[in-house]
Amino acid sequence: MSLSVFDLFKIGIGPSSSHTVGPMRAAVRYVERLRAAGQLERVARIETQLFGSLGLTGHGHGTVKAVILGLQGEQPHLIDPAEAELRFEASQAVGSLELGGTHAIAFDVKRDVVLHLRERLAFHSNGMRFDVFDEAGALFDSREYYSIGGGFVVDEDEARGPATAVAEVEVPYPFDSGDELLAIARRTGLCISDIVLANELVTRTEEEVRGGILEIWSVMQQCIHNGTHSSGILPGGLNVRRRGEMQREQLEAAGHTADPLHAMEWVTLAALAVNEENAAGGRVVTAPTNGAAGIIPAVVDYYTRFVPGADDEGVVRFFLTATAIGTLFKKNASISGAEVGCQGEVGSACSMAAGGLAEVLGGTPEQIEYAAEIGIEHNLGLTCDPVGGLVQIPCIERNAIASVKAITAARMAVRSDGEHLVSLDTAIKTMRDTGVDMSHKYKETAEGGLALNVSMVEC
Repeated sequence: MSLSVFDLFKIGIGPSSSHTVGPMRAAVRYVERLRAAGQLERVARIETQLFGSLGLTGHGHGTVKAVILGLQGEQPHLIDPAEAELRFEASQAVGSLELGGTHAIAFDVKRDVVLHLRERLAFHSNGMRFDVFDEAGALFDSREYYSIGGGFVVDEDEARGPATAVAEVEVPYPFDSGDELLAIARRTGLCISDIVLANELVTRTEEEVRGGILEIWSVMQQCIHNGTHSSGILPGGLNVRRRGEMQREQLEAAGHTADPLHAMEWVTLAALAVNEENAAGGRVVTAPTNGAAGIIPAVVDYYTRFVPGADDEGVVRFFLTATAIGTLFKKNASISGAEVGCQGEVGSACSMAAGGLAEVLGGTPEQIEYAAEIGIEHNLGLTCDPVGGLVQIPCIERNAIASVKAITAARMAVRSDGEHLVSLDTAIKTMRDTGVDMSHKYKETAEGGLALNVSMVEC
C-alpha cells in the first residue's frame, strides 16, 4: 500500500476524524450509490444504525450531526463549520432533509439515527449501516460502512479484502516497513522526503504536490490562529474553558525572554489551540486523525518559528517524511483509537512529527527512523478514554504533551549516530499487539479510565 500525503492529511471539521469525518463521508458515499443506481427518488425514509464506538460516543463525537449532514450531500472538506451547525439544527426543526441535496424526505433524528450501545459489527468497532425504505415502508436496500480511522472509510465489500480504503498505485519506491524504507534510502542515496515525493509524482505534478502541502499547512496555521483568538466554553456539557486566547496574550505580553523553555510554551499553545478548535467543531486537518490533530501543526510551527533557516521547502519535506512514517502505522497497525487506543492516534502523530522534524533538522534516514521510533515507543499503551465521550479531556492537553515529546525525540535522534536497539518496525508491531490486548473500555468507548472516574460534576 502506498499512501499519499493527501490521504493522511485531509481537511475536514471537528471533533473526530473517525467519528465525524468518516461517517459524513460514508453517508455521502451511500447516497451517491443510490443516485448512481437510479434509486434515490424511491427513498421515503432512511435509517442510520451506529454500532460499537460510534454508538457509545456518537453524540459527544458529533457522529449524529455528521451523518445528517452527509445524507444531505455535505462534504467535510468543503462545508463551513458554522454552516454545518445551522444545517444540522434546521434538519431537526423542520423534520425533513434534502437527501443528496435534491430529494426531500421526512426525517426524525430520534427515530432515524439509532445508537447501539451494546452491539458492534464484526469487522470494526466504528461500524454503521444505512437502511432505506420506500413509500410502503418496505426495506429495499441496506449497506454497511466502517470508519477505520483518520477519516478513511470502507464499505462491506471492501472490508472483505485489505482494509486500506486507498486505491493501489504502482510507485517507483514501494515500501511496507521501516527496514525497507531505510534500504531504499541506502541504495539510492535519497532522503526519505525525496523517496515519498517520487512516489507522489506518479499521480500529481511536483507543483501540485508542493502547492497542496502548503495549502494543508495554511489551513493548520489558520486553525492555530482561530484557536489562539478564541475564548469561552467548549460545547458538550463538560464546561471546559478555552485557554488559547488567554495564553497567547500572556506570551505576547512577556515578549522575548531568557527562559530556555519559552519556545516550548509556544509549542503547547499551538497544540492546545488546534485541539480546542477541533473540540468546537472547527476546521482542522487530520494529522493523521482529528483527536491528534494538534501535534504536527505545533511541531511545524516550532520549526518555522524557532529553527534558523526554516522555509517552505522545509515544510514540504517535513510533511513528506511524516507521510512515510504514517504509512507504516496505517499499513502495519492502526491509527484508530477505537481499534488500538490513543497510542494509535497521539502515538502515531508523535512519531510522524518526530520523524518530520528530524528530517528538517538535517537528520539522516537512520536518525529519522530513530526519532520516529522514540515517538511511538514512549506512547505505547496509551488509552483512549474521553471524558463524557468528548474530544476534550484528556485529548487537548495530551496533544500538547506529545508535541513537546516529538521535539525531544527528534533532537535526541539527530544528536545520535542513529544506532539503536529497538526498530520502528518493532515498536509499531508492539503497538498493534498492545492494542489487541487492550480492553475495549480503553478504545474510545468512554467506559473506562478517566471517562469512568471523572464525573461531569467534578468538571
